[in-house]
Amino acid sequence: MADPTLMDKLVSLAKRRGFIFQSSEIYGGLGSVWDYGPLGVELKNNIKERWWRSMVHERDDIEGLDAAILMHSKVWEASGHVSGFTDPLVDCKVCKNRFRGDDERIKGQPGTPEAQCPICGNRGSLTEPRMFNLMFKTFMGPVEDEASVVYLRPETAQGIYVNYLNVLQASRQKIPFGIAQVGKAFRNEITPGNFIFRTREFEQMEMQYFVKPGEDERWFEEWRGLRMTWHCDLGIKPEKLRFHQHASDELAHYAKVAYDIEYEFPFGWQEFEGIHNRTDFDLTRHQEYSGKKLEYVDTVSRERFIPYVIETSLGTDRLALVVLVDAYREETVEGETRVVLGLAPTIAPIKAGVFPLVKKDGMPEVARRIHDDLRRRLPVFYDDGGSIGRRYRRQDEAGTPFGITVDGQTLEDQTVTVRDRDTLAQERIHTDQVGRYLEDRLRA
Repeated sequence: MADPTLMDKLVSLAKRRGFIFQSSEIYGGLGSVWDYGPLGVELKNNIKERWWRSMVHERDDIEGLDAAILMHSKVWEASGHVSGFTDPLVDCKVCKNRFRGDDERIKGQPGTPEAQCPICGNRGSLTEPRMFNLMFKTFMGPVEDEASVVYLRPETAQGIYVNYLNVLQASRQKIPFGIAQVGKAFRNEITPGNFIFRTREFEQMEMQYFVKPGEDERWFEEWRGLRMTWHCDLGIKPEKLRFHQHASDELAHYAKVAYDIEYEFPFGWQEFEGIHNRTDFDLTRHQEYSGKKLEYVDTVSRERFIPYVIETSLGTDRLALVVLVDAYREETVEGETRVVLGLAPTIAPIKAGVFPLVKKDGMPEVARRIHDDLRRRLPVFYDDGGSIGRRYRRQDEAGTPFGITVDGQTLEDQTVTVRDRDTLAQERIHTDQVGRYLEDRLRA
């Protein structure tokens, strides 16, 4: 049964161990904006690196891109974001709270006398829904007028579409091929929340795969299977993952078919990656609005067509939350509660903690030498504060998979104790073999 206090425990641990902090906390914080601390940035970078390696480095049909956040305003007109990227907004005239118009907590039709505010309980206090654009707007240049309007991008995909021909020509790829990108996006969400699940500033890992019309269904199924397998390989519990297919009334205007990969959070099943068949909608619109030909020419058949696009769109912050929730567990060991983040070793921020058993008899000096040698190869942490049990517990909470302890026997035969976070098994390893031992297990 799900622990109803898990999210509170996770938020507390994230701050205590340096994973995630509230943005601008000393000024009271900024709503639904978060900063990644020393361990959080390592975790996030490890996730991004693993995604990039699987998408770009391990395939010869996908190229990388890093498009600018600021783009020509016509990009967002062509994509439909200027006119259609809106949510219905409802305000309570009594308590001043704001809600989405389709908030399930609202009883009755907003704007009518019987409608009830879900916060203060007053009836007839809710305004009629009004449409609210989710894009952040700013101005480029010294004059604030409509001619200088630019937007902070609400998604990274459009940067890929407008660079489709540039990448195709520079890389000499042939259809089918993909373009991958990791980058920031911004949405002025009305009701953000659930820690880093729904935020106003977030990061996406997106790949757009360009295919010949008629072959799109085959490639869609191919990518649907690949993405689910990738998450399972990350160590996420398979029973906590599922596909959700969008019904006809859920489909975005550009989509032929769409599936979400959902995870069972403490607050319910929620989407963190989408796989979409976007047809030729985006390239057709950009061709229309820009006046530039975006057709692909098959050099063998001489056939011309606008490619269909299979999109995989993954929220980096949401995936970080998935792995944190999935990894969190509490155990009772020798009568004490042990909090563990069972992160997959490949994405764990710290790979090993190095500890002298006591701060005397030359043990700290040996431990320091081992730490300094390892840190050239792996992220490791030295700790000589408190009892060895407390030091183990601190690293368990940080998700560190291995603990290396220098003790009296080390001084006699140059071996150390290596402790496994998950099994608590310990074995003696010669100091010369510690680096290779860790690397072998991280590869495994």
